[in-house]
Amino acid sequence: MSPAPRRALIFLCLALPFAIRSAQAQDMEPKAYSASPVGANFIVGSYSWSTGAIIFDATLPVSDIHADVQGLAVGVGHTFNLFGKLGLATVAIPGAWADVTGKVYEQTTEVTRNGFADMRLKLSTNLVGNPAMSPREFAKAPRRTIVGASLSVTAPSGQYYTSKLINLGANRWAFKPEIGVAVPKGRWDIDAYVGAWLFATNSDFFPGAMTRTQDAMLAIQGHASYTLRPRLWIALDGTWYRGGSARVNNGDPTLPASNARAGVTLSMPVGDRYSLKLAYSRGAIVRTGTDFSTVAVAWQALWLSPRWSGR
Repeated sequence: MSPAPRRALIFLCLALPFAIRSAQAQDMEPKAYSASPVGANFIVGSYSWSTGAIIFDATLPVSDIHADVQGLAVGVGHTFNLFGKLGLATVAIPGAWADVTGKVYEQTTEVTRNGFADMRLKLSTNLVGNPAMSPREFAKAPRRTIVGASLSVTAPSGQYYTSKLINLGANRWAFKPEIGVAVPKGRWDIDAYVGAWLFATNSDFFPGAMTRTQDAMLAIQGHASYTLRPRLWIALDGTWYRGGSARVNNGDPTLPASNARAGVTLSMPVGDRYSLKLAYSRGAIVRTGTDFSTVAVAWQALWLSPRWSGR
């Protein structure tokens, strides 16, 4: 590999986002809109553990919930030229093991679920800032403010049983359009994103033949990342989300969520092609909805497509 593509690959480990996240409004993803060369590929394996008041569905007759959820996920991504702009496509397939305790109609119950959760797809592009560049061009390009946009899609591929109260899948499609800004300031990178989750109808809701609808949920993120040395950075993360009232068969709506979460992400290099990421987050302000803590670790490998490895 010539020096320029090698430098581009090293920079790419810093630039590419922490790709594997759950498909919830509470996502926190620093460096989601970054400059990268075209023809880059990555694969990520991650493990996460969440514990606390994880509400699977507020329309169910369940209270005093406590859950321990372990997740494993595998994701792949590819950067490409999208009409002269940088495009990034990712796919993540998660699995989960959940131990849940709570009261169902005031009776204490404990359940365990394990299987696939809903698949997550995302397409993003940088609208303003660094355009689509070859690895050689990318290695020489200055850092610029980036304005990007993305569309995340959650597919109803996870484990779902109509007859069960607690499920790993949601049995519906969900879409999240988002716009983001990334501003470099010396060793600092400041990110801000605004998006909204839009939910399709679940027409086969518990205990069967019931229709569940949900209002849109606004999601705002902010991140401040500091680069200690090339490819070694730490980020302070925050998100606020509101909305998402749900109803069954046009009944009374649930209370909308109105919560904030805070966290930290650390990314470190492991050789030229690999990186390790650690993340922690917890509820900061919880008025309604979920209140839990999450620890996650991810291993990421990157490489350039043969077409671009010498360019």
